[in-house]
Amino acid sequence: MPNPSTNERLYVRLDGDPLHGPEADMPAGTLCAFPVAAPLRAHVAHILLYREALPEGHEVVERVLPDGAVRLVFNLGDAPSAGESAGQPVEALGASAAPVLVRLRRKMEGLSVTLRPGAAAALLGMPASEIAGTAVHLDELWHGRGAELLERMAGQPDDASRVSVLCAALQRQLADGDATVHPAAMRAAQLIVASGGRRPLREVAAAVGLGERRLQQVFRQQVGLSPRAWGRLARLHACVRALRLQRAPAWASLALDGGFYDQSHLVNEFQALCGLTPTEFLGRAISGSSKTAG
Repeated sequence: MPNPSTNERLYVRLDGDPLHGPEADMPAGTLCAFPVAAPLRAHVAHILLYREALPEGHEVVERVLPDGAVRLVFNLGDAPSAGESAGQPVEALGASAAPVLVRLRRKMEGLSVTLRPGAAAALLGMPASEIAGTAVHLDELWHGRGAELLERMAGQPDDASRVSVLCAALQRQLADGDATVHPAAMRAAQLIVASGGRRPLREVAAAVGLGERRLQQVFRQQVGLSPRAWGRLARLHACVRALRLQRAPAWASLALDGGFYDQSHLVNEFQALCGLTPTEFLGRAISGSSKTAG
């Protein structure tokens, strides 16, 4: 049987983006954002519906740039695969600072729930550090209730009803467990992002009332990454925002303004976190923007 035709596209969502950034090269209407119910807003950053039908024999490889978030994914269509592993119908995706190549085929449909930093334990029943960098079937964490929730969602007549069922289930999960968001971890994550990853850890620790070592422990446990890894992502995202405004950047200045030691450091970090050089990224982002706009 012949290999399916394949192409690769780029996807990145930054905090505060509208539905998706200009780098996301996908058909209009693929993503749809739904409002987060008020009782969930301290724990859930956003809820996205994704829906895309690919022609038979056609495959798209989506390069997803890391944002460090923990996600719950409910696949109502064909589950995508990452690397050699097939996706699961319902899963919790742990925090990661590495890019993921996701293979999309046939009918893709589902809901993605992005959790706020420090909020994972309240919804998953375990520290974020225990699933960091992995994908876990939600039934393992919710004692069989994940598959049951997916079945109820699939039986709803429309998308709004599916989201309503999902939000009600998440609220019950919070009510049954420890719904407390760890304030130090969440505040530290916000401070690191606000500084573009440039604020020293000692200052962040002092601002949240913890010692550096204790903050490192709490942060890794509650966010799933170390403060250093979170800071690297914050610098990367700040650089991506700058590249959206500069089609022919002065790389040396961009590196220094972004908190990198020099241009070589910027290139190495981009390669490590994206799997692309800054120049390759910029070329794909320009291409993706023109296709998306069309």
